[in-house]
Amino acid sequence: MPMEQRGVDTIPDEERTSGPRDLVSILLGSNLCLGVIVFGWLPPSFGLDWWASVSSIVAGTVVGTAFTAPLALISLRTATNLSTSSGAQFGVRGRLVGSVVGLLLALGYTALTVWIGGDVMVGALGRLFGLPTGGLSYGVVYALLAAATVAGAVYGYRVLLALSRVLAIGMTVLLVLGVIAYAPHFTTSALAETGGYLLGGFWPTWFLATVAAGLSGPIAFITLLGDYTRYISPVRHSSRTVLRATWLGLILGLLVPQLFGTFTAYAAGAALDYAGPLVTASPAWYLVPLLLAASAGSVGNAGLMLYSMGLDLDAILPRASRAQATCAVAVVATVCVFVGHYASSAQDAMTSFVLLLTAIGTPWAVITLIGFVRCRGVYDPDALQVFNRRARGGIYWYRAGWNVPAAVSWALGAATGVLAVSLPSYEGPLLGLTGGVDCSFLLSGLVGGVAYVLTAPGPVAVESEADLPAAVR
Repeated sequence: MPMEQRGVDTIPDEERTSGPRDLVSILLGSNLCLGVIVFGWLPPSFGLDWWASVSSIVAGTVVGTAFTAPLALISLRTATNLSTSSGAQFGVRGRLVGSVVGLLLALGYTALTVWIGGDVMVGALGRLFGLPTGGLSYGVVYALLAAATVAGAVYGYRVLLALSRVLAIGMTVLLVLGVIAYAPHFTTSALAETGGYLLGGFWPTWFLATVAAGLSGPIAFITLLGDYTRYISPVRHSSRTVLRATWLGLILGLLVPQLFGTFTAYAAGAALDYAGPLVTASPAWYLVPLLLAASAGSVGNAGLMLYSMGLDLDAILPRASRAQATCAVAVVATVCVFVGHYASSAQDAMTSFVLLLTAIGTPWAVITLIGFVRCRGVYDPDALQVFNRRARGGIYWYRAGWNVPAAVSWALGAATGVLAVSLPSYEGPLLGLTGGVDCSFLLSGLVGGVAYVLTAPGPVAVESEADLPAAVR
């Protein structure tokens, strides 16, 4: 299969040969991995029981999917990734805001996937073959996972799609076997080792779990969905069909692995750590399937995240090729893996990461969606590529390539979110206004969206609408 040559340029319609089924496959297959499964462990680690954990994950995922899924329609119309598409609202240079947000989101999730997958692999290899659990073993396993991930990401979308189709079936089988393997020790009671509710009361802790474990899943895709829907033709597939496929792919791709993580957390008694207890509680016959899940699943998920990072860096540095950008961000992600392993606990690192990035990313997504509604989904794809061509002008040029009201609105929303967030090592000064409950994503999205509506002008008219495909008018 040839290496993908496209970066963030406009995909010609004859190359847009994917369909809604491919979208479901890639969202399901790539998420059936330990990097997503581990988020299901967060609610039990916060001191919630089984039913409270399940309800928090389901509620957060459904709400997050309802908010995130419409973003998939933007790249269906523009034939480029979402960060570049956001130039319609932020300006062809201002869309760098989306590129940076996407880069940070994908960087964190790539590092987390390799981190957790590598830890489980070392534990499983230790039980199977006596591999020592010292720093050298972790370093070698992390490096191997990172190398395999880079290979898939560099080859591009078609390779990752083929891998996701295989993982959608293979990982489902492995997870079913996992339910059988861990079922004898499953309990619905809260894990005593957590010491009670993390935030002292049920509802604050439940809401934290809803955001950190449930809502964070769909929010992770706010800049990623366009990487896949840009290869779907709006001439051959309707917006309604693509939206339904996005809904289905996100709901299945997030709830199935996360609820498996919740189930195994209670079965393994994983109160303070997930990877170690998961391996320890595994029956001997499941160690090989667990090793396969940790390796293949991690490569599939981290590969897609790394692919997205390469596109975002390619958008920031147009002179770099997509392959060069992908290799560069892979080095940074691997460094983050080692920092996470040696310098932080999994629970603190994950919670801080998802809450901060959710607070920063939500106002960008809100502004981009408001712009989509305002322009009724009609864009000028050629004008979106001005920055990539290192040119000037076009209807999205605004002021020196920036739509200042949109950028300021995002900054106000992001700042509000950071001031209202509650992290293990930091509490924002606005928490007092919400009774100590972390509502950072709600406040950031509300402030950013309202500021944009009040300060930004109406939709930019597309001069060449008659030349666009009928399906996108």
